[in-house]
Amino acid sequence: MARGELMKKLLASYGQEDAFRAVAEQIIGEEEKKKNNVLARTLRKTLENLGHSVPAKGLAPLIPFPDEASEFIQRIEPNRTAQDILMSTENVRLFTGLLREFRKSDQIKQHGLPVRSKLLFCGPPGCGKTLCAEVFAHELGLPLFVVQLDRLMSSYLGETATNIRKIFEFARRQPCVLFLDEFDAIARSRDDGGEHSELRRVVNSLLLFIDQIQPSGFLLAATNLDQSLDPAVWRRFDEVVWFDAPDERMTRKFLTNAFKNVKADFVPAEQASTVKGYSYAELDKICTQSIKLSILGRAKTVSLRHFNIAVDDAKRRAKRTERLGT
Repeated sequence: MARGELMKKLLASYGQEDAFRAVAEQIIGEEEKKKNNVLARTLRKTLENLGHSVPAKGLAPLIPFPDEASEFIQRIEPNRTAQDILMSTENVRLFTGLLREFRKSDQIKQHGLPVRSKLLFCGPPGCGKTLCAEVFAHELGLPLFVVQLDRLMSSYLGETATNIRKIFEFARRQPCVLFLDEFDAIARSRDDGGEHSELRRVVNSLLLFIDQIQPSGFLLAATNLDQSLDPAVWRRFDEVVWFDAPDERMTRKFLTNAFKNVKADFVPAEQASTVKGYSYAELDKICTQSIKLSILGRAKTVSLRHFNIAVDDAKRRAKRTERLGT
């Protein structure tokens, strides 16, 4: 059968597990006939992993999200994989355990035990919280929905409580990763004694929803201001995950990985001291910019000069950020 026809059949069978798998097997078989063995093995492994992460009733079709909430919620297709993120050994072990628990959730629930599904991400900006949410959703095989809590909390109060309820009702029914970004917006609202009493009620309602919900997938929240969160917030999560700024060892590892597919006339890891104190996000900008400079200069390799220019650009950005903060 032509590849295009198989793709049409695959999409048409979404939500019907047996039909979906039958078409997927056809696609894998076609790739095996073409001797595309690496692709065939990858597809088969993906299909097997999918079987661990979907409900027994089949692949649930996406539930339409309320239009009223479109201003502060965004669906992101999770394309980033575990190869795109650097994490501490402790966090790798934690997420490996969470993935295993999710895939064996029916077995765990049969013994009357809870499955961990609510995580709080803490750490400075640019250290991998949002990226981890995307990678985690990809590994789970679930869609990712990002809620901008700062926008939600600043919306018209009469609608905020209703929209919060809709968000959590959606997460209860739709297998997904629901990511509450800027979670410190809650802390600011709770701690500011001058805030409107209705806003306080909205915040308390949000915390109550977090406490009560048993999501079909995962509920994640991220904050840069963990010191602002009171104990009432912390205890509502099954796990608190810390994302630290990269130390020298992690910086060396990041630089090595960033240049693994390009030629450089210097040893990237040896420049770790040059970029000390930068977040992963800034390190990524530095590496990307140095590679772009080599391309624009039609150079065959990335030079140390390219790298140093990119570092100077990072220093300039840091100075401007400091000015904005003063």
